[in-house]
Amino acid sequence: MSSVVQMVRNGAGGPGVLHRPVYRVLQAHHAQMETVHMRDLFAADPARFERFSLRVGALLLDYSKNRITGDTMSLLLRLAEEVDVAGWRECMFTGEKINNTENRAVLHVALRNRSNQPMRVDGEDVMPKVSAVIGRMAAFAEQVRSGEWRGYTGKRISDVVNIGIGGSDLGPRMVCQALKPYHHPQLKVHFISNVDGAHIQEALEALNPETTLFIVSSKTFATQETMINAHHAREWFLTRSLATRHIARHFVAASANRDAVAAFGIDPANMFEFWDWVGGRYSLWSAIGLSIVLAVGAERFAELLEGAHAMDRHFREAPSARNMPVILALLGVWYNNFFGAESHVVLPYDHCLRSLPAYLEQADMESNGKSVDRDGNRVDYATGQIVWGATGINGQHAFYQLLHQGTRLIPADFIVSAVPHTPDRQAHHDLLIANFLAQTEALMRGRSFEETRAQTDRFVSHKVFEGNHPSNAILLSKLTPHALGMLIALYEHKIFVQGVIWNLNSYDQWGVELGKQLAGRILPELHADAQVSGHDASTNALINYCRRMNLPRADL
Repeated sequence: MSSVVQMVRNGAGGPGVLHRPVYRVLQAHHAQMETVHMRDLFAADPARFERFSLRVGALLLDYSKNRITGDTMSLLLRLAEEVDVAGWRECMFTGEKINNTENRAVLHVALRNRSNQPMRVDGEDVMPKVSAVIGRMAAFAEQVRSGEWRGYTGKRISDVVNIGIGGSDLGPRMVCQALKPYHHPQLKVHFISNVDGAHIQEALEALNPETTLFIVSSKTFATQETMINAHHAREWFLTRSLATRHIARHFVAASANRDAVAAFGIDPANMFEFWDWVGGRYSLWSAIGLSIVLAVGAERFAELLEGAHAMDRHFREAPSARNMPVILALLGVWYNNFFGAESHVVLPYDHCLRSLPAYLEQADMESNGKSVDRDGNRVDYATGQIVWGATGINGQHAFYQLLHQGTRLIPADFIVSAVPHTPDRQAHHDLLIANFLAQTEALMRGRSFEETRAQTDRFVSHKVFEGNHPSNAILLSKLTPHALGMLIALYEHKIFVQGVIWNLNSYDQWGVELGKQLAGRILPELHADAQVSGHDASTNALINYCRRMNLPRADL
């Protein structure tokens, strides 16, 4: 048994990045690199792009516009070796329970295991169950998409509404938007997540209960926000259909709680199962992806899975020096732990990828936003960065000023498709590509005082660009389901590698629990008869203020 497997089974990890032998060597190297400018690195090495770029299938990663040399990458790769990324990776792929605080395997890679080779949890091959659920999803989606599945009045389904939150919303929403060119022309997909009643009211206003299908996405079928919205949708439907028996034609579930699903009125035959080794923010590949299958069809969903599987194989088999997730992860650690960068921006130059930054915010910050390591010790080094972003062109006219001339170092990922889905809009796409390329060059090269003064003699210092701002460029051949699957899996594995380096459990999220517990306590207090006094002075005052504002006018 390997030492890493033994640590996993003992619920232990190992020293974090600051406590590895290579750390002090990296510190000394950082001191040398801190004042080096990338434009000088490019001037000194005409082959820099060839040295620091990598293509995997439909994805090209150019990481040459980073503050790195060959020595930097050698030292970072040594760090990956010292924390035994390879050993931890095998533990994940072989079903070891690397989620130690919940005693769970982390096996979302099984959901897209297109080789169908056995993958085991507690000795059981999970692939037969995975394949069975995917097959049921495909069959159900075909019924809806073909018009065979009809609503209670005999009309075909025209609108699908996914009701979920967190990973049950962000992943499917992002993928459905990204794959809009592949959607069924007669089927619209909507997403409801916010417990603010305005969200569901706005969504339902434009829908017809006779032609609407709801997917209630909740593993436990007890997630408070999801179930409030689901019951609201149920009441809206019943006030129009007037019979509970019709619920079975208009509500299905992605869940593991058969009894609760049946109690809601959903036919258990239309419950699509997933398992506790599927984390919420890694669940779009599971039954939670039913909205995706309905939108683009089973064949395209299979291509999405195949793309992710291709990246899984690359991550598992490629040497670290040519391993795309490992390289991205190490670059992130370089800036986070040595340059003190506190955030990382994701900039897709593609309208269809507009929700990718929001998806990655959860995937990354809920995974590695932790101050306690997997052994329960408080860390003494920086862990997960703040991840944020927006579509690149819009960002250029909003926050790029800070990226170019602000006081903070903010590494960036630029993402674009080389070939558009709309060839009749080539002029639009050419302008998009030109801006994509220009921004990475401007961030890297900048414009010196002398260069600026040669162009103008007014406000010269205001117009200087220091440059030397790092970025990665990720080019997709075209935004297909396969390429999207590769892209998402790339980021999943990057997050995993960084968690290993920081000695974190990237697959629990205890930080979301306290607020939920306190909300459960506060909820009945909003309608209490007497003044509330059981919290701190601020919370008490705010609760009592809300109570007064919601009293009938005569009682004020």
